[in-house]
Amino acid sequence: MDNTNILRHLREREINDSINRSLRRKWHVSDSLINRLGHEKDLEGHEGCVNCLEWNSEGQILASASDDFQVILWNPFTYKKLQTIETGHHGNIFSVKFLPYSNDRILVTGAGDCQLLVHDVNERGPISICTCPMGRVKRLATSPNVPHIFWSAAEDGVIRQYDVRSPHYCSEGEPNVLVYLRSHLGASAEAKCVAINPCRSELMAVGANDPYVRLYDRRMIKLTCMRTPTVPQNPPPPRNGEITGSSRFTILTDVVMEVANNLSAGCVQYFVPGHLPIRNQYHKTKCMPATYVTFGPDGTDLLVNLGGEQIYLYDISQNSSPKSFNLPKYALPEVYGGCGKPLKNGRQQHAESAASKKHLPKDVENLKLSANIEFDRGEYSEAIRIYNTAILRFPDGPLLYANRAAAYMKRNWKGDMYAALRDCHTALAIDPNHVKAFFRLARCLYELDWREEAKQCLEAFKERFPGDATCHACKALQQDIDKPRSPIPKKYKNSSRQSTSDVPPDLQYNFHFLSSAEDDDEDDVELIAQNAITNQESAWREKAFDYKKRYYGHCNTTTDIKEANFFGSNGQYIMAGSDDGSIFFWERETTNNVRILIGDSSIVNCIQPHPSCCLLASSGIDSSVRLWSPKPQDGKTNDRLVGDIDHAAVMNQRRMKADPFDVVMRDMRSRLINQISQIEGAGEDALRSYDCRTS
Repeated sequence: MDNTNILRHLREREINDSINRSLRRKWHVSDSLINRLGHEKDLEGHEGCVNCLEWNSEGQILASASDDFQVILWNPFTYKKLQTIETGHHGNIFSVKFLPYSNDRILVTGAGDCQLLVHDVNERGPISICTCPMGRVKRLATSPNVPHIFWSAAEDGVIRQYDVRSPHYCSEGEPNVLVYLRSHLGASAEAKCVAINPCRSELMAVGANDPYVRLYDRRMIKLTCMRTPTVPQNPPPPRNGEITGSSRFTILTDVVMEVANNLSAGCVQYFVPGHLPIRNQYHKTKCMPATYVTFGPDGTDLLVNLGGEQIYLYDISQNSSPKSFNLPKYALPEVYGGCGKPLKNGRQQHAESAASKKHLPKDVENLKLSANIEFDRGEYSEAIRIYNTAILRFPDGPLLYANRAAAYMKRNWKGDMYAALRDCHTALAIDPNHVKAFFRLARCLYELDWREEAKQCLEAFKERFPGDATCHACKALQQDIDKPRSPIPKKYKNSSRQSTSDVPPDLQYNFHFLSSAEDDDEDDVELIAQNAITNQESAWREKAFDYKKRYYGHCNTTTDIKEANFFGSNGQYIMAGSDDGSIFFWERETTNNVRILIGDSSIVNCIQPHPSCCLLASSGIDSSVRLWSPKPQDGKTNDRLVGDIDHAAVMNQRRMKADPFDVVMRDMRSRLINQISQIEGAGEDALRSYDCRTS
């Protein structure tokens, strides 16, 4: 199809309906529309934070749910309320879904009151209530190809499956447990998010309060029931009047083993960024939960928003293993001197592989020169953006990857060092004799604190390039590798987690994943899981696959419901909210950040695209739902556009390194000052009434 004349394509669609699908996929979202994207309308009606949004299948209705326990159905084109549903929840609503093939009549909600409710929009009150013993329900999932069924992810570590055709009695004998994470992760495991592949409904992605994303094949899992642990009627005589640890251990073992036995070894695949698994005892990492998972339009891409980290894209059809120092032994006919030059008959000649001899196309060469200039100026983010574009146009240039690796190493944001290591591997796969890529690989391994691999890589470097073994950089790296590690500080040992009692109840969920799990009386459960089932979990983790692409610039440290989504019928763009109140947009292929919009006074959590129009809805800590669409080409300034993309990204990197509790309290204090200033002069009564309001 021609890119230049959309009107002609529309006329052709009137004549030939078969091109309708290709037309919509092409023009749903384009570069021009993204560049004009701006604020369209605020939908006012909620009285608390709006935690979840959901479009119906045709995009005619938008559902929003909030801390005010209400679900509001909107007409997104007239901006009118269609209906307000009093759900009956008494906790913050975290997820709302339309049930497929229900004519948009059946809605499901999950909330912080540990309840799951099914609503008929034509009925008063919920038509089904699930009060099974569970944690807070953080996410619901449906499949466009599976009617009557939905899934829930709760903080008790359980993924449950429900069928509305069967009455639900919350009985302990009802088999609705699909996955029980605590059976192989321990008592602190929490399920944070769940998604069903739109093209292959048997595939289910699950995110927990760790950086691993699990992809289950539901066909290989049998639904089980989970009974609440009970004390035997005739227990052994207790000491000190309590149940003995051995009795309790036996009871909980039976429950855990019963639920764990429904998972076979081949039913799941794990995905994780290659730099995040702990490789030695010197590393202590904080919790990095997957706050959102979703599949791309064609079902092959899996997008994950990691708390405290970046957004990652996995290709589930072409799994790749994490990178380290695992280069093959190349049989080189000659011994290499300095700068990759072979020593032959006393003369040095350039040794370049066929790949290195390839000249870059003129436009790519110009991009490389521009990126080099930005690198020399210290503008590493801009240099990386230009290298990204150059690599997309010419993916066979090892110099481009080696140069981008250098820019990543200089910038050194979260995940940058591992991204540089991956680039070094790619450069060496194209040109095994690229001396700079080889040395940078050794440096990356050291900076990632993979000392043994760094040592092996440096030895291999010296063996292949003996002329460079005596250079200053090589000697400096050798000294760094040989240095003993500093001892692990003992401070904070056995310290309790930071209290959130000063935080208003409707915001306390924001801090739920910032530190380790709360002390639990059921320590035996974790002990059982570690001793009996951790071998299986370890085997799954050992086989975890690496990411395909990474998107950075936003900040996700404050809330555990922050989303990331595809935008466009082909998923051409990636978008996500941020703790700085912004909405970020990236090109999927280049990973370049192309637009930032101010979406909330504090935090943007939800960002949901319309199924067929260039329209999206966002929400966050504010009580408004905001609609975004392309603005007219009239030259007017977009007052919600963030101009300095690099500055916004740098500030968010600083936020991620700061204490999240301090960041949130600073934001709350700033909001308090701003709102009080708006009512300044209204008198003491007004200020007193403000102090009594919920946040």
